[in-house]
Amino acid sequence: MFSIEEIKAAESKIKSGADFPKFIEEIKKLGVVRNDVYVANGLSVYFDESDHPVQATPDEYPELIINNEASAEKLMHALQVHQKGDSDYFAFCRQAADAGVEKWVTDLKAMTGSYLDTAQNELFQEKIPEV
Repeated sequence: MFSIEEIKAAESKIKSGADFPKFIEEIKKLGVVRNDVYVANGLSVYFDESDHPVQATPDEYPELIINNEASAEKLMHALQVHQKGDSDYFAFCRQAADAGVEKWVTDLKAMTGSYLDTAQNELFQEKIPEV
């Protein structure tokens, strides 16, 4: 079983979306099989094989309002900018909230990330690149 300290140590290495695949590789080695991130408050919930949750919240995180009008186009733009390393985590979260993303779910078995709106409709699913 992984600890919150191990998760936070892995999180501290992320500077932009370009670092995300390395982060996923690291937490996968710890035993994480799924990660749910809630955009409004920054809550991250990490799950192991037995579906046991471990929660982490950023030390500082602005409360964000999720746009009721979801936009896959806005999300795609935010992802492109972030994955090139041109935005930090909080900037991406603000843009995701504006795109109507309530949460994203990272499936470390399937190596996918799914972005969901407030009705839990999938706006986009991406394949996470292997490191």
